[in-house]
Amino acid sequence: MMAAAWRALWWRLLLLAPWGGSRAALPPPQDAEFTFLLPAGRRECFYQAAPGNGSMEAEYQVIGGAGLDIDFSLESPTGVLLINEYRKSDGVHTIEPTEAGDYKLCFDNSFSTISEKLVFFELIFDSPQEDEDGDNWSEVVEPEEMLDMKIEDIKESIETMKNRLERSIQMQTLLRAFEARDRNLQESNMSRVNFWSAINLGVLVVVAFLQVYMLKSLFEDKRQVRT
Repeated sequence: MMAAAWRALWWRLLLLAPWGGSRAALPPPQDAEFTFLLPAGRRECFYQAAPGNGSMEAEYQVIGGAGLDIDFSLESPTGVLLINEYRKSDGVHTIEPTEAGDYKLCFDNSFSTISEKLVFFELIFDSPQEDEDGDNWSEVVEPEEMLDMKIEDIKESIETMKNRLERSIQMQTLLRAFEARDRNLQESNMSRVNFWSAINLGVLVVVAFLQVYMLKSLFEDKRQVRT
């Protein structure tokens, strides 16, 4: 519980920290995921800084709560409403190219007056500036020092392997979210089955008692015997 609390606090500080000064000095954002509990009748927003001319993918999923649905909206740094969805259980959206600034992601559960929602979302970034160091590194090597495989081929193979590994991690995270949602749904169904089974059992006991009582009353001799 303490580890989860510290992890949630770290992610909130990462998303909600005010960004000041020059945007060019900021390091590229890292992929991250977050799970939080949204109370009934509440709306919660997160702010995430993004570089310009990059790519941002936002995935969300409701993994707990009645109905498994929520309202979702995404605004650009200039205040333009890019995505606005109502009563959705999950969604995947890609923004490309991105604008330099803070994107606003909002989750709204104000339509629910009783049920709270457990929401999972993940942000994936892809910046075109990541390959600059690799290009400078290739200029150091002389052409005559290259072996059978060119450096460009090695770079391409490494980049392909990196992308596949990142995609595998994203798919595993998404599968864990699906598993958590299915488990919560099964536990909710099991509690309902147990509740109605107990009610049916109580009704059967009452009906059995009434039947025995009525049968017994049919065979009772209510006539008075005079002596």
